[in-house]
Amino acid sequence: MRHGNGKTQWPSGTTYEGEFSGGYMHGAGTYVGSNKLTYKGRWRLSLKHGLGYQVYPNGDIFEGSWIQGSPEGPGKYTWANGNVYHGDMKGGKMTGKGTLTWINGDSFEGSWLNGMMHGFGVYTWCDGGCYVGTWTRGLKDGKGSFYPKGSRFQDVEEWYLNALRKRGVLPDLRKQNHAHIHHASSVNMGNVKVGAGVLRFLLKSNFSSSSRRTKRRQKKLAKDVKRPGEAIIKGHRSYDLMLSLQLGIRYTVGKITPVQRREVRASDFGPRASFWMNFPKDGSQLTPPHQSEDFKWKDYCPMVFRNLREMFKIDSADYMMSICGNDALRELSSPGKSGSIFFLSQDDHFMIKTLRKSEVKVLLKMLPDYHHHVRSYENTLITKFFGLHRIKPSSGQKFRFVVMGNMFCTELRIHRRFDLKGSSLGRSTENVEIEENTTLKDLDLNYCFYLEPSWREALLQQIEIDSKFLEVQHIMDYSLLLGVHYRAPQHLQSLMSYNRSITAEGLGVLAEEDTIEDENYPQGLVLVPRGTDGGSVVVGPHIRGSRLRASAAGDEEVDLLLPGTARLQIQLGVNMPSRAEHISGEEEKQTFHEAYDVVLYLGIIDILQEYNMSKKIEHAYKSLQFDSLSISAVDPTFYSRRFLEFIQKVFPPNVITS
Repeated sequence: MRHGNGKTQWPSGTTYEGEFSGGYMHGAGTYVGSNKLTYKGRWRLSLKHGLGYQVYPNGDIFEGSWIQGSPEGPGKYTWANGNVYHGDMKGGKMTGKGTLTWINGDSFEGSWLNGMMHGFGVYTWCDGGCYVGTWTRGLKDGKGSFYPKGSRFQDVEEWYLNALRKRGVLPDLRKQNHAHIHHASSVNMGNVKVGAGVLRFLLKSNFSSSSRRTKRRQKKLAKDVKRPGEAIIKGHRSYDLMLSLQLGIRYTVGKITPVQRREVRASDFGPRASFWMNFPKDGSQLTPPHQSEDFKWKDYCPMVFRNLREMFKIDSADYMMSICGNDALRELSSPGKSGSIFFLSQDDHFMIKTLRKSEVKVLLKMLPDYHHHVRSYENTLITKFFGLHRIKPSSGQKFRFVVMGNMFCTELRIHRRFDLKGSSLGRSTENVEIEENTTLKDLDLNYCFYLEPSWREALLQQIEIDSKFLEVQHIMDYSLLLGVHYRAPQHLQSLMSYNRSITAEGLGVLAEEDTIEDENYPQGLVLVPRGTDGGSVVVGPHIRGSRLRASAAGDEEVDLLLPGTARLQIQLGVNMPSRAEHISGEEEKQTFHEAYDVVLYLGIIDILQEYNMSKKIEHAYKSLQFDSLSISAVDPTFYSRRFLEFIQKVFPPNVITS
């Protein structure tokens, strides 16, 4: 084995000169790839680890900290076109505090997540104007104020920004003499109202970190930006379970990925297509040592689920990193009566749910037909399944998990979410404090949605196809999960039991004494012809279906352009613009006032409940007490028909009045 200083060259022309240890590139060394990639810096077990300087084949340069082969920690990234970023990196992407400066003189300093502006920040134009506000995954999806060149803000701009840097709200990395660097895509901040409310408050508070008032606001800000769910850290009740799950999935994906791709066969389905693996705490020839207790891992139909992941264009490495990366999963409180545990991946792409043994049997039984259905209907709204596993700890009960796509992994905030079955018995959320993460039910829905006529037809047709499939599988009790994003969050106040406004990631908290009006939150939704530049269009996670066309655009494929945010790809159930109209009832408890522009996300969930003997008994028992048409436990044929009729009312046809 190579050890000490030396030089090696591969047949491809790639060379490495530097330190070796135990056969690995380990220590300081220079690597020159056959594709002209050059890296000078520290290595650890043949991975870039420590301080290093890399020139990419396209001319980009990164100089800074590396961990396990990726830029991670503080550093400087310079694009070949001139863009320069100073700040924190994670997994090779801008994450944390940082400043990006473009060749035209524009710059953004603030918080980043996965290469996108995310959180509080300041965007400054080359002419001196600036915007102070919040972003969500690259989109200006919150409150903010625009200060043009020559405004009062400029007189104290540097003092103001330095105070924010001192408090840690902004990165303390920016140089006063900006380098002129070019940005690959322009940033459109939309129509933002000029205001000085934030500045007036900040001047008034004098940024006193010792002030009790400031500390109170900082705590409130931290609470507002908290991500959904509870992070599973050491000592958490689900910590060992999470470790076992991550180890198992990493093993499963790592084992099956090298297998040559092929069509799914009949032998890939059923109980015999599953395999076991023991994971002793001290490790084995096939498994690594770990901190959890000994457990047995069972993987169901791995070839089928690999094929499903490929069908939805999910890269194996991304799948593993999303669920098994360094960041912990988050546990969500169960919204239903099943008692299932829900985990959310660190990037929000995947939802992991515990299943009962009966539900696993149903899924395995229907899996061949499910696979055929998903392959045949690319626009299907049925839950996307990506993996089915079982964990048996040495000293506990078995846990069965299914990995699913998270329907609400979107760049926009979901302001309201509904679980709709078409039944009425027990379908309301009375005596519950309603907030963004509250799942409302059928009787809470007091408005309807108007879609483009062709979209409505396609949506109802797909729901009918999907519900007919579930009917054939003898499935009932499924729901349409509906998420609503809209452009005027202040109107949610009528449903809030506490007296404070909805704010976007903390800017409203900083300016709580000078509330910014609704005009700062543009309401318009604009359809534009499909973008030719694919990189400028935001695509949802695990999207496979075709784009939607609009008659207003000459029956061409269209994207959704939100003023002040971004261009979103419209597909069935994803990024669907609509008009929400309030339905007046006896009790005027409005969610929307009159009509509002909204963006919808929807899909069919909870598809693993068969109409078995226990459900038949439940139907007979409840029919004696209540109207048999109002209960959820009904025959799949009747359930499917009632479900479709209810959805048709939620999405009524557009009626043009003269």
